[in-house]
Amino acid sequence: MRREPEALSAALAGLAAAERMRRRRVIERVAGGGTEGARVIVEGRALVDFCSNDYLGLARHPEVIAALAPAAVAFGAGSGAAHLVSGHSAHHHALEEELAAFTGRERALLFSTGYMANLGTIGAFAGRGETVLEDRLNHASLLDGARLSGARLLRYAHGDAAAAQRLLAERGDVALLATDGVFSMDGDLAPLAALAAPCERARAWLLVDDAHGLGVLGPGGRGSVAAAQLDAAAVPLLVGTLGKAFGTFGAFVAGGRDTIEFLLQQARTYIYTTALPPAVAAATRVALRLAAAEEWRRARLLELVARFRAAAAAAGLALTASPTPIQPLIVGAPATALHLSAALAERGFWVTAIRPPTVPDGTARLRITLSALHRDVEVDALVAALAELVAAGPH
Repeated sequence: MRREPEALSAALAGLAAAERMRRRRVIERVAGGGTEGARVIVEGRALVDFCSNDYLGLARHPEVIAALAPAAVAFGAGSGAAHLVSGHSAHHHALEEELAAFTGRERALLFSTGYMANLGTIGAFAGRGETVLEDRLNHASLLDGARLSGARLLRYAHGDAAAAQRLLAERGDVALLATDGVFSMDGDLAPLAALAAPCERARAWLLVDDAHGLGVLGPGGRGSVAAAQLDAAAVPLLVGTLGKAFGTFGAFVAGGRDTIEFLLQQARTYIYTTALPPAVAAATRVALRLAAAEEWRRARLLELVARFRAAAAAAGLALTASPTPIQPLIVGAPATALHLSAALAERGFWVTAIRPPTVPDGTARLRITLSALHRDVEVDALVAALAELVAAGPH
């Protein structure tokens, strides 16, 4: 786009006409320590938060919060440099070792964001003259990682392991196959077991972004890869984020010793950016320990998922087939999703409307997410409000 004010105005007007304008909401306060549940104050209104990815409620845990202050006193508010300059603290180093142990890998490497982890990893392991295969509904960071790597990007139909297997067998240039473990807008699981063996046969790297699975699924909360009973040999590149179930910020890649060393040497988004604040790494170490030790959080979360789905089915609400805390209600038109979101806010619930291009055309939705902090009465009340609003039809 050329630098012309008229072009910008026209583009913004087009987004508004298509109901695709995004708006930030200002959170004034969140509940502390889990004592007030999943409640937030948004622009003066008290709401029950049903759109956060804080699945285990660890972002507000008093022990996680308490870990920040002493680490900031010892290391400062920021790291001051990239990991390979002078930004790699003792807390970063210990967290990498603990993440490796948690995921059953030899090593882990911290990144400043999940987006940077995916861009850096794909760029390190695929390039010009090679092909990257991806699920059509992968997260934007995986798709952008393939495009920026210089490799050819080929996308197979969502969840279609047979199509992925066929492409792996037909082409001799596939360097890497990337998939979400849990798809962030649909809540369904990738067919990981059906992808792993064909990748091994084709000598292609398998990258699983388990941002929404780690901490929630599998034995000990070790994610969708562990739930599929796949080890590090089957999934050599495991990407995880720290800002969802672990409640803090940042990301990591876990894998074999040489795999991670190669990534450290080659990933531009690791080499050329400032490291996470050491205090965040310190808080994450506490969150990781709590996530592993407090099995009741996962049990409670999955209990709420089952409760929500049963109540929704009884109320005639058509949900997607998601076994995870991500429970989308697809309503079709962006205007309908926006209306329902606003009407829920009037009733005390914060549920974000998700619209194209984040999701495909015709599949605008309410993306409802559950947390271990939610109460039974809040879940039941949300379903009742949804059923009433859907029955009333669009306005």
